[in-house]
Amino acid sequence: MAGLAGIADDVLGRAVGGWLDWLESERRAAAHTITAYRDDVSQFLQFLASHHGEAPTVAMLAGLTPGDFRAFLAARRGRGVGNVSNARALSALRGLFRWLDRQGVARNHALAQIRSPRLARGAPKPLAPEEAAALIDAGDDERAPWIGARDTALFTLLYGCGLRIGEALALDRDALPLGETLRVLGKGGKERIVPVLPAVRAAIDAYLAACPAGGRAAPLFIGARGKRLNPGVVQKRMRALRAQIGLPDSATPHKLRHSFATHLLAGGGDLRAIQELLGHASLSTTQRYADVETAGLIAAFSRAHPRAR
Repeated sequence: MAGLAGIADDVLGRAVGGWLDWLESERRAAAHTITAYRDDVSQFLQFLASHHGEAPTVAMLAGLTPGDFRAFLAARRGRGVGNVSNARALSALRGLFRWLDRQGVARNHALAQIRSPRLARGAPKPLAPEEAAALIDAGDDERAPWIGARDTALFTLLYGCGLRIGEALALDRDALPLGETLRVLGKGGKERIVPVLPAVRAAIDAYLAACPAGGRAAPLFIGARGKRLNPGVVQKRMRALRAQIGLPDSATPHKLRHSFATHLLAGGGDLRAIQELLGHASLSTTQRYADVETAGLIAAFSRAHPRAR
């Protein structure tokens, strides 16, 4: 509950704190998701304090109307907050009110009357195969050879297995030695099995040979101080490498996951199988990669067909 502003009611404070703890321990939500939800709820409570002229209480939350929630969204839009952030804030509030209802703290169904903002459904933008290869090959680091080997191993894992950055950084050394498959703990605590390419195993082995030793329970990927590698360090390293080899600003660690899916589909991979490999709950999410591949085929057709010119 640290950093959560706007609560004067102890019952409400404990309930919100319990919800955040549940997101972390039971739902295994990512740290950045929990931080974003905490901030959204804090802003909502501060808005209520101003909107109603008093600190929020359980009774106030139980009596909120659809107009209160619409006013909150309107105030955010007035500050220039976009649809994506407002949709996330609504998701956080819906999750909180479901929790309050289940815990018997407060019941309010006004949010059911609020529609989420329309979001532009952008297609993933993968790296070209040669760009992904250049990024992986550029992992050398003059500060310490093992850091360069670590970056190469991590990028190879993201691209070769389609992992999310959080999934890769959560791996411990007890997952070693890597075999033909790797068990990954994904969103919502769901496990999946992904195949491991020989190139992935070789990159991990090279990293481990150069990296300071660690026990079986130690993180697989560590930072310069020996702690579990922070995603921010990886993103900073990616920015440096893409400037070094001339990749676009859109080249991020997550783009390696997009590239894994798109290149697999382009090579004849089955959409259902790719869904399983990525850990997508819905096939419609995976379908976006098919849209990318179809768009590429249409563009190639338009360039090549005599009647298209």
